[in-house]
Amino acid sequence: MKCLVVDDSAITRRILVNNLRLIGFTEILEASEGKQALEMCDSSLRVVLTDWNMPGMPGVELVRSIRANPELASLPVLLITSRNGKEDVVEAANAGINGYIVKPFTPDVLKAKLEELLPRPDATGTDG
Repeated sequence: MKCLVVDDSAITRRILVNNLRLIGFTEILEASEGKQALEMCDSSLRVVLTDWNMPGMPGVELVRSIRANPELASLPVLLITSRNGKEDVVEAANAGINGYIVKPFTPDVLKAKLEELLPRPDATGTDG
């Protein structure tokens, strides 16, 4: 399974990558900001995990750009952020986010949220 991790913190990206490998992702791309991530998005991705607060293009703007592209509009996007205000959750939902995790998070929370967002590979007949 292929995914994209977007966060300006190299440490956070490393934590996510390590957890994603344990979950079963075999190809994990990394980007440090939204514009770079948008260039990496294509139909081969199963999911995008993005931070909100990043220089250049914030995560919510990345989500809006993904939703505006007909080829990517259905790509699941999981926002992983320290922003936890009600207005933040509403803004993310209005942007088209599929899931929301507040930092800090546990590996179990990440796994559970991804299981909610993604069909099991054996149920689709493909490994993505």
